[in-house]
Amino acid sequence: MILCSTGALLGRANGRNFYLLEELAPRLRCDGYELMIYQDWYRREQELTAYLQQLKLNIPAVHCEKDIGKKIGEGGDELLAEAIRDYEANCRIACAAGAELLVLHLWSGLISDQQIENNLSAYPRLEAIAREHGLLLTVENVVCNRLEPMIHLKTLVERFPEVRFTFDTKNAAFHGQLEELYAPENGWLRQHIAHYHVNDYAGGCMEWDKFLGPVKPIGTGRLDFDPFFAHVRQSGHTGHLTVEATGFDQTGTVDTAMLNGQFAILRRELEK
Repeated sequence: MILCSTGALLGRANGRNFYLLEELAPRLRCDGYELMIYQDWYRREQELTAYLQQLKLNIPAVHCEKDIGKKIGEGGDELLAEAIRDYEANCRIACAAGAELLVLHLWSGLISDQQIENNLSAYPRLEAIAREHGLLLTVENVVCNRLEPMIHLKTLVERFPEVRFTFDTKNAAFHGQLEELYAPENGWLRQHIAHYHVNDYAGGCMEWDKFLGPVKPIGTGRLDFDPFFAHVRQSGHTGHLTVEATGFDQTGTVDTAMLNGQFAILRRELEK
């Protein structure tokens, strides 16, 4: 199933106004949506969930608010408790939206993986909460500033053999690790991937100035997607693939034609 991240549609330029989904959805030719949750939506949780239930969009995946991993990484009982409260709100929103899968930045922010043991140690509690809500928790291969995501994914598999991942092409390419997805010795990784984010990247290994900013659509960066799509087809992947390419400009206007072109690329490649 080809999903559109609502983060591609809603940003600071248009006030992260979730009411725009009603206007935009009829113009988008995706199969469903991955709802990106923002911190300023917590105080509007009831309003948001009521709207999503009335709107009845197909939302099989929810991307948890990104500061959860940051708070966990910073450590301390107070911040951990706050992160868990926020995470539980994410789970409630996901349930109200009818989602089945969560995407989590287990480590995030400026602290990233600087205190990775805090993040890894929190995983069992986070997974249990997701399971209590009937949700599958997936950990994204988020970029790092101390080590690199593949090391942390491998550690998660060693400690928690049932862990599942969301694999992001841009994040992998930033660390020079996209090709590792196809390497024969990394079958352990492929067995744990439940979900993909399909984004382009125009920089080299750890070029932060090329990484930050709008997410690039397929075909506007340097990534070779032929082996990626071949891998997805050959692996028999039955989960979702999400387009996250930034679709709004500085005025908040959304380029639905560009996004529809992205969905068409994915559909064409998957049908080969």
